[in-house]
Amino acid sequence: MPSLSASGIDRRLFLSSLLGAAAAAGLSGCAGSSAADTGAKGSATAPPAAKVPSGTSLKISSYQGVQQLQFKLAGLTDLPFKVSSWANIGAGPDVINAFRSKSLDVANNAGIPPIQAHYQGYDAKIVAINITRRPNYLFATKPGSDIRSVDDFKGRKLAFSQGQAQGVVLLRALKQAGLAYDDVDLVPLTSNQFLTALQAGQVDIAPLANSQSPAYLKQYGSKGAHTIPTDVVDLLSLLWAPASVLADRAKAAAVAAYIPRWAKGQVWAYEHPDVWNREFYVKTQNLSLAQAEAITELANKPLFPPSWDEAVKWEQETADLLAEGGFVKAFEVESLFDRRFEGIAAEAVSAEYRK
Repeated sequence: MPSLSASGIDRRLFLSSLLGAAAAAGLSGCAGSSAADTGAKGSATAPPAAKVPSGTSLKISSYQGVQQLQFKLAGLTDLPFKVSSWANIGAGPDVINAFRSKSLDVANNAGIPPIQAHYQGYDAKIVAINITRRPNYLFATKPGSDIRSVDDFKGRKLAFSQGQAQGVVLLRALKQAGLAYDDVDLVPLTSNQFLTALQAGQVDIAPLANSQSPAYLKQYGSKGAHTIPTDVVDLLSLLWAPASVLADRAKAAAVAAYIPRWAKGQVWAYEHPDVWNREFYVKTQNLSLAQAEAITELANKPLFPPSWDEAVKWEQETADLLAEGGFVKAFEVESLFDRRFEGIAAEAVSAEYRK
């Protein structure tokens, strides 16, 4: 297997650093139990039931409380099932670990975590898709940096998370600039370590979400930190769930009932930026109104495709890109998509929000 970068990081150590020794040691056992659960709880091919059985509950991710707040503000709290917990989990590796421990039933992530889960032998499926057409991330430099473009990344230390959206954005940017993986030093971190690594000068570049960059620049812009926007997008924002959850008829029905509300909540936030700025960014994230407005100015219009064909193609390109670098083994990504749920999100929104 080729080296990760010029620094020669072993990918097995990299995987362990993301998952933790216990999770890495239990990959094969967890994969086996997932398959067993799928078989024990019924067919994973039957269409989801139209009515959610009484007493059904789901454990749902809601990073920074976004989901509950959207539902509250949009009047979407009439869920036909119980939410036994709203988990403040967002990073892909954390979501996979939560899936494994059965402390989470459905989560919102980008396209790369399902690929990573498959590589680790864990069976989970995509059940809803939101297409993003504008960049959600930009590259931030450490204070005092002279880097001005992606071309300048050559020979530099780049924060890289193999199992998160930030990782694929970085790989796509490198490919677009004609830089090979060995042209740079990919430093294995998770996204919640990026800011600290930048501040300490441990990395030269880290991909930051649009929502993170205003606060970072406010603190370090005067010290020479700056951002490098690109046109690289992370196309997919998606809902996914363990195969064992989707094989449970009651939980599959609950997931199918959750998807329309998930879509409508995003549409509501997009259509009410002033309220969302005040209630989320200002009140819960402690940003100024001006910072909040700068973030929502870059927000993507939600787009829920009736057909997943474009999403499958993009996901395949992403998996192939990772396989080319030796980060995962090549495979056909169609297996990641549970087509029983295709179109549910699109049917829940008006025509202008359908791709």
